[in-house]
Amino acid sequence: MRLGLRLFFAFFLINGLAAFFVLRVFMVEVKPSVRKVTEDTLVETAYALAALASADLAKNLFQPGQSGPFATQLSNYTQKPIQAWIWDARKTTLDMRITVTDAQGIVLFDSQGKDQGSDYSRWRDVYLTLRGEYGARTTRAVKEDESSSVMYVSAPIMVNGQIGGVLTASKPSSSVQKIVDSAEQKILRGGLLFVLLSAGVGCAVTWWFVLHVRRLRNYAQQVQAPTLNESTHHPAQMPKPVAVPNMPGELGELAQAMDTMRKRLEGRDYIEGYVRALTHELKSPVAAIRGAGELLQDDLPTPDRIMFAKQVVDQSLRLQNLIDQLLQLSRLEQRQQLDKTHSCSLMGCAQQAMNALHSTAQQYGIALQLKGADSHGPWEAGLVTLAISNLLQNALDFSPEDRVITLELSPHRITISDQGPGVPDAMLTRLGERFFTTPRPNGERSGTGLGLSIVTRIMHLHGGSMAIRNLHPGLAVTLDFATENQAIKSG
Repeated sequence: MRLGLRLFFAFFLINGLAAFFVLRVFMVEVKPSVRKVTEDTLVETAYALAALASADLAKNLFQPGQSGPFATQLSNYTQKPIQAWIWDARKTTLDMRITVTDAQGIVLFDSQGKDQGSDYSRWRDVYLTLRGEYGARTTRAVKEDESSSVMYVSAPIMVNGQIGGVLTASKPSSSVQKIVDSAEQKILRGGLLFVLLSAGVGCAVTWWFVLHVRRLRNYAQQVQAPTLNESTHHPAQMPKPVAVPNMPGELGELAQAMDTMRKRLEGRDYIEGYVRALTHELKSPVAAIRGAGELLQDDLPTPDRIMFAKQVVDQSLRLQNLIDQLLQLSRLEQRQQLDKTHSCSLMGCAQQAMNALHSTAQQYGIALQLKGADSHGPWEAGLVTLAISNLLQNALDFSPEDRVITLELSPHRITISDQGPGVPDAMLTRLGERFFTTPRPNGERSGTGLGLSIVTRIMHLHGGSMAIRNLHPGLAVTLDFATENQAIKSG
């Protein structure tokens, strides 16, 4: 299961359980709370009416055939019309029932006229009140029907300091059931809304968290830079510089920590790769210099001494060239962006490269030809000149004497073509690898194999590409530079 789903289900489960228990507590407490309030009201009502009934009971005005002020006022109060709005509940009837019993528990007065003369002495509320205790009960009119229950609260009627009777106020539970039902519905609606809002918040929080985690994951995947060999085998697939994602809080700190770790690991891999490659390349010239040096310690004929001395110089130059190119490539690979403050002319860069290698071309008897239309772009002139110079040097190394090397310009593109033997098709994909070389036409060992790697890196920085193809005879290398809009997108 994906992280997002796990987080969402966990969040929803926690909130769902919390909502369930909270709703359960509210639902369980609604009915008892309403009954407590109702009983509290009945208590005050009973004691207040008992105080009013005290005078009539003392004068024996509750006897049959007599009607005192208390009985007269309460006899038909339940029949009076009423229209009352209690918050959002409408009340249209008066449901409270008032009964008065004497000291023996015989009903003297019933506001509904039902049980006058009945014996209430065994009812808990009357029995306890006559004994001077708090009397209250709840009794169902229909045994199996809880909704038919009626709450009774009794208060003593004091006559000359003695309990002369009991006044009982009763109210059916059905009269407050609407309030209970309304409260339960509101709680259920609120609980459902709470669950839906919790689900929405859970989705939003999960989406936000997963989005940032995915950004971290994508960043980690994008910054998995190829190793030394991988990047040289696939120069066109070198990774673009990736910015550290901007995220809040601990996630932002994690992104910064990942970037720091990446830089340290890349630096270590970079150094290890170069050390291995450099060690391999240094073996041959160092061995040759050592061998020539050991022979020069002996007495040698002048021609042999000159030959071995020349070998030491050549190998030293080879080492120097290797070190210079490694330093160039290292600097390029550490760069993440170009200096685009000035516009660059492809023709101007090509002319500078030709001027720098003009004397070498004359020594080889090779002509350099520049043609085509110039183009400008947001490129770094020094790097473009270096890329063209490396390609020209390779072309000079592999071109036969008395031939022509052509530099052809077109919009945002330059192609360097020679008339040498070309490269076997199977080796075309390896051109650009560090230290990969092919033999020269004269059988001599070619250069360091870093020239095309430098060109590849330069094109990568420019958001462009390098393409190599055989001409039969000859080899053509095309550099495609990104336009200003393409450079912005690639950056």
